Amino acid sequence: MESTLAELRRVVWPSRQQLISESVAVLLMVTLSAAAIASLDRFFRWLSQLVFR
Repeated sequence: MESTLAELRRVVWPSRQQLISESVAVLLMVTLSAAAIASLDRFFRWLSQLVFR
């Protein structure tokens, strides 16, 4: 347990501004990735309906 606490003391924690900035960047990338996957899913669903009708 002592080594864990020693390791935690050496951690460089981000500033509040850096934490907010990087969190917003991650949320934006996750949202854009989800939108891209949803768009591809809709496109392939439409395409498969054309082919298999």
